[in-house]
Amino acid sequence: MLRIAITGSPGAGKSTVCRNVLKQLTCTCGGMTSADIREKGERVGFEIKDIATGKQGILAHKKGAGPRVGSFYVNISDLNGIGAAAIKNAMSSELIVIDEIAPMEFKSPEFIRAVEAALGSDKNMLVVLHQKSAHPVAERIRREFLVYTVTMENRERMVSEIAGKIIKSLQ
Repeated sequence: MLRIAITGSPGAGKSTVCRNVLKQLTCTCGGMTSADIREKGERVGFEIKDIATGKQGILAHKKGAGPRVGSFYVNISDLNGIGAAAIKNAMSSELIVIDEIAPMEFKSPEFIRAVEAALGSDKNMLVVLHQKSAHPVAERIRREFLVYTVTMENRERMVSEIAGKIIKSLQ
């Protein structure tokens, strides 16, 4: 079983590294990814996507309602209906991917339960982890996973290194 966490400062490219690793894999992957929503070059929110189904929604946005994290409102409905559901459905895949495990996602008890179920399984996992979160789930991942810290300087190299480890572990 291989478990890898990608962490780093905001904007370092954690999610980009995760998505680029996925492009190099041929195994069955499930779970969720997230990406910035930009308007006129400014980040105004985050989308969420189920890797297996392609279903997309809004994780958080500057406009809206719901619990706040910084200047963003967390969309609990999509976080549960797409994010948590994608993690639960990923239990049958070879690799569970969770991008990201961070304060926004921790606003959902359903998301936390889905992550805890994945952690309790014997599945290979690739997660993107908020660098400074002190949530017990984040602390557990730091203790149990192989943690890679992405920087602007090493992010290109990280993709092939992480993909190589995953490919080797699945052979």
